[in-house]
Amino acid sequence: MHRDSLASWGLLATLLLAACGATNAGADSPPSGTSFAIGPTLAPVTSAAAPTDAAPASKPARPQPTSAGQPVGAIQLEKLTDDLNSPVFVTHAADKSGRMFVVEKKGTIAILRDGKRAATLFLDISDLIDSSGSEQGLLGLAFHPDYASNGRFFVYYTASNGDNTLARYQVSDAPDVADPRSAQVLFAVKDPAPNHNGGMLAFGPDGYLYVGLGDGGSAGDPWGNGQNRSVLLGKLLRLDVDGDAPYTIPPDNPWPNGVDNARPEIWAYGLRNPWRFSFDRANGDLYIGDVGQNAYEEIDFQPANGQGGLNYGWNTREATHCFRSDDCQSSDMIDPIAEYDHSQGCSVTGGYVYRGAAFPSLQGLYIFGDYCSGTIWSLHLDASGTWEQRKLLDSKLSISSFGEDEAGELYVVDLGGAIYRVTAGA
Repeated sequence: MHRDSLASWGLLATLLLAACGATNAGADSPPSGTSFAIGPTLAPVTSAAAPTDAAPASKPARPQPTSAGQPVGAIQLEKLTDDLNSPVFVTHAADKSGRMFVVEKKGTIAILRDGKRAATLFLDISDLIDSSGSEQGLLGLAFHPDYASNGRFFVYYTASNGDNTLARYQVSDAPDVADPRSAQVLFAVKDPAPNHNGGMLAFGPDGYLYVGLGDGGSAGDPWGNGQNRSVLLGKLLRLDVDGDAPYTIPPDNPWPNGVDNARPEIWAYGLRNPWRFSFDRANGDLYIGDVGQNAYEEIDFQPANGQGGLNYGWNTREATHCFRSDDCQSSDMIDPIAEYDHSQGCSVTGGYVYRGAAFPSLQGLYIFGDYCSGTIWSLHLDASGTWEQRKLLDSKLSISSFGEDEAGELYVVDLGGAIYRVTAGA
């Protein structure tokens, strides 16, 4: 099944957030007669003192996590609320308030208290945002690790002119209301097509902000952005947002001074649409759900304290398979730790390693799903050191995201408007 045809799934194309479904469905080249500005439009960047540049080392053996989970039979979902407007993410502020924050695609952030939506919005920037495309809108949110004291948070959205935009905001004197006048745009990256926008933001255990950008859209990465280190599209970025405005470059980024014309912001490349990624809060391992093209979805991985500069293969490869050609060079490319074909779904939604206390049987399992089929799986290392992928639930939901609360409990976001808490099955 081709990724851009969703009729067999019984889904409306306008609901397809994380998937490939391009406005130019099935196109492998830019639309005829259209001119696009390729690459980023950025404010000046300050680079911290950096060591001598060197290309990253050649590909290691397949990475392994610091710790492994145990198999579990099943999970259940407990509905909390269903009155949200196209929710695409849920998270917390690590401020001991017990609140959860829900990103709504059209440009608002709602607050949940005890699983129920509060009457007042935390932020409304819908007037800045283009949410007309299925993969456009307000897409990501991350609270600064010191939010409780500095009140800073970061959002990622599709601006009204189509730019992929990262901005910083500040909470107002009222703790449940952000100050919309506090906005500072950190970057605005020109995007040649409306799909594959990425959008995930997360602070790593190192205190740096990680940002996922898609390859620029259309289909098949016709501009070659995934393998082009001179542009930010198709990459995972790593930024120091505590230094000079708009951000500085961590000195241990793989190309901090732009050697070989590489952008210094880049931490990893060869990604198609890293819609959702996460760090294991127990050990810092990084899991990336990268949305596939015609045939395969994948979960990519980097162990805690791993070296940056890894190449996850797109568009030379789709998961472990050659893309377009039967002969694909892959000596410097990292294999995914899991993949599945389109008989099981069509758009991976990356999740989290469960580190809560309520359900010990889930401890250490990476839980993720598929937007189109609603299937939820776990991933763990078995006793032989092999990654085992196990189906946990056929939810039938349009899974736009997973999320964690402050205690490490997990949640599932349904684009149709609901949030569910993950619980262990009977």
